[in-house]
Amino acid sequence: MFKTLREDIRTIFSRDPAARSTLEILCCYPGLHALWGYRVAHFYWTHNMRFCGRLTSQCTRFFTGIEIHPGAKIGKRLFIDHGMGVVVGKRPKSAMMS
Repeated sequence: MFKTLREDIRTIFSRDPAARSTLEILCCYPGLHALWGYRVAHFYWTHNMRFCGRLTSQCTRFFTGIEIHPGAKIGKRLFIDHGMGVVVGKRPKSAMMS
């Protein structure tokens, strides 16, 4: 878990020239907060606690302005900069079959 958190912080340092310190990233980057909230919501979603997943997702959206559906599949090293109003949806099952 801590390895993933450190990788998230390193990703921001490598992609954002304005990032100056780890403390600044931890406190002031809503894209990072949204990603961490998504991971909690995705855990609930994949363990059939769908309501908890959606509730976590909505709370994260309220605080960050970034909505990531708990059923979405996100790879490593995602970086959302200036993310107010960003929505990442879940792919419908019909699109997965084609």
